[in-house]
Amino acid sequence: MALFEELNDDTTFDLSYIMRMRHTALGHLYSFAGKLRDVNLSKGGFSFPAARFLEATMRDFDSGILSKLPAVYADRDALIRDIALTHGELLFIHPFREGNGRAARLLADMMAMKQGYGKLHFDRIGRERFDEYVLAVQRAAVGDRTPMEDLIRSVFPS
Repeated sequence: MALFEELNDDTTFDLSYIMRMRHTALGHLYSFAGKLRDVNLSKGGFSFPAARFLEATMRDFDSGILSKLPAVYADRDALIRDIALTHGELLFIHPFREGNGRAARLLADMMAMKQGYGKLHFDRIGRERFDEYVLAVQRAAVGDRTPMEDLIRSVFPS
């Protein structure tokens, strides 16, 4: 994939990168890939942030989280914490009509690979741990990132 080939020390994970990443990775599947959703969505009785606020919400995500990611991490645990933060927040915001999980997993992989690690092993979550994954996203939405950090740690490459 082109995104992995062009990944380098100068790659900055910001809002424009995420939008381009989405378009590059999913443009062949969705005509709306690379664009914020314009419909309200809910899942399992949970409503995601309203579509009309997504542009502002994503700008806040960019300035409050993405822009604060260091170019180089001093240690693996700091990277895991930031991957958990960005992953949980992106899934909670649910900025796209389809493929939010794929986008969040791809961003997590890119963050790890930029620091010299391999892709995360999200396949370890599987159906038997899906409820744990959903709970971790829900806990991250209320500021408790420990379950998401534990989950990311469990799928982080050795």
